[in-house]
Amino acid sequence: MAADATPGNRTHDTTEDRTAGQVGGAAGDTAGHDTGDSIGPTQAAARAAFAAVEQTVRQLAPAAAGQVRDGLETVSSSDVLAALAELRVVQDQLAAWEPLLIGAARDRGASWTVIAPALGVASRQAAERRYLRLNPHATEPDGMTGEQRVQAARDRRAGDRAVTQWARDNAAMLRRLAAQITALDGLDPSTQEAADRLLHALGDTDTATLLAPLAEAGAKLEDSHPRLAGQVSDISTTTDQLRTEHTARPQ
Repeated sequence: MAADATPGNRTHDTTEDRTAGQVGGAAGDTAGHDTGDSIGPTQAAARAAFAAVEQTVRQLAPAAAGQVRDGLETVSSSDVLAALAELRVVQDQLAAWEPLLIGAARDRGASWTVIAPALGVASRQAAERRYLRLNPHATEPDGMTGEQRVQAARDRRAGDRAVTQWARDNAAMLRRLAAQITALDGLDPSTQEAADRLLHALGDTDTATLLAPLAEAGAKLEDSHPRLAGQVSDISTTTDQLRTEHTARPQ
């Protein structure tokens, strides 16, 4: 399963310190305007949330190192649950930054082939697909009127509904493929993390929630398990076509 990222020694602490600086610095730099102390409320909340999560993880470090009793005495279950809630704030901010950074890389001439490894995916197609999932407005041409943007949003929602219905209609196939991927052994850490997220999605009653983690896992399996990756790619092609049918219709 995915490697435990809980720090147990000074090496991990140093890594955490560096990560904290990167997240904090990104909060000031990402917008391209304000840096340092001049940050927006959302970015400030992300910084505070990261600090709270980091403090809890540091307190859990003795338990991870085998000093279970000390770890349990310093961190209560409510502390851990609060840290998980704060982690969502950090994840939401990171999710907002990712399409911005991808777009900035593209504006500066980076190809999808170059961007793909930075995103942890194996192909330019997977990188572009990820960007479009994170930033659906990227396909809107400049100069659209307000009415056209409203229609585009309606079309996207219609496309999403069509994809959701398709996923529910093909639940058995999607769950079978997801189960095959999550049962794989010997995966590298990054791919295993994607498989773990897919396994978590398998517990959801709505099969449509499998689509995103399936696409992520499939992109990472292109070299090691091309047959499974090909099946996932076929699914992505189908869902892309369903969305296109709704966004490319005549006005």
